[in-house]
Amino acid sequence: MDTNTRDIPGVVAPPPLLYALPLAVGLYAQHVRPQALLPAEIGRPVGMALVVLGLIGMAGVVAFRRARTSPNPWRPTTALVLTGPYRWTRNPMYVGMTLLYLGATAWVNTVWPLIPLPVILLVMQRGVIAREEAYLETRFGNEYRKYKEHVRRWL
Repeated sequence: MDTNTRDIPGVVAPPPLLYALPLAVGLYAQHVRPQALLPAEIGRPVGMALVVLGLIGMAGVVAFRRARTSPNPWRPTTALVLTGPYRWTRNPMYVGMTLLYLGATAWVNTVWPLIPLPVILLVMQRGVIAREEAYLETRFGNEYRKYKEHVRRWL
């Protein structure tokens, strides 16, 4: 790695913030102008199920901690994490955040947070994941490229 380059991926913003701000705006919009997403009797159970599935993100954090590396994109990565949910997805924390976002949307039974979701996913893909992948390729080389061949980016 070039000595003039910081040893971090250089993501555009903290991923939780990329999800939390639009979700908060969408939930506020629901308060101002209610617009149901689902029939009332299924919104909450669907939301609860998605929130539970979203806990895969926590398993990703645990895997990082066990490998003694930080999930914080503003700190250097010291280990390539290939265990836990990283056996099935290269981004379990982001899958988890997306499921939590969808779960909160269904639980509150509102359509508003769905409107910015495609933009959130695009920013995540280009401004976070692509940068992290380039960083990991530089940092771990063939080991990371091999991992990418066998494990999907999302699911």
